[in-house]
Amino acid sequence: MDSTENPSLMVDVMLVDDHLLVRRTIRGLLEAQTERTGIKVVGEAASGEEALEQLVRLRPDVVLMDLNMPGMGGLEATRKALALRPGLKVIALTVEEEGPYPRWMLDTGVAGYLSKGCQEDELLQAIRLAMRGDRHVTPRVARQLAETGGGAVDPLARLSHRERQILVLMVEGHRPQEIANRLGLNVKTVSTYKARLREKLGCASDMELFRMAIDRGIISPSPSSD
Repeated sequence: MDSTENPSLMVDVMLVDDHLLVRRTIRGLLEAQTERTGIKVVGEAASGEEALEQLVRLRPDVVLMDLNMPGMGGLEATRKALALRPGLKVIALTVEEEGPYPRWMLDTGVAGYLSKGCQEDELLQAIRLAMRGDRHVTPRVARQLAETGGGAVDPLARLSHRERQILVLMVEGHRPQEIANRLGLNVKTVSTYKARLREKLGCASDMELFRMAIDRGIISPSPSSD
């Protein structure tokens, strides 16, 4: 019997999303099924920074992670959470179904990648599979990954983890000194990475990088959409 049908096998879940309404909706859906599934929401966080603080105290089995949040985004929060708690299951729950984020999150080691438009049964199944050690990817994202898997290599896919970090922070509007402080680098090193990013991605300026980021789904023209 799997973990969503045996309430004696409790699964502690933490919700990470900067929108209170989203957290309340997901909490309501999961708590309505707790008696049947054993899945219990043990805490919430509105940012990546808060999520990392909560992890130590709450020790959840599964984290449902948004991607676009003020401050530390879901990509970096996931990387740090998995380093902090080996064995933790992180499932991305986001509106970002296109662009590089699905591949980047899967490379980071998430246990699932779901759209916020998924059905309740799919969410429960993703949690169940994560606890089994399997991974569930929402069908649309899975198709896109399969379609691009055999084609020409996407330059974004060749970026190192540090280059991805700096690119995301750049397009979020952080200044070089802020990026350096956040990542523990010096400004000269950040400038070197920026030049490397422009070369790898074929962009002549930071503005071109920003436009490319919007076109490729790294950042939304309307940040409040997620």
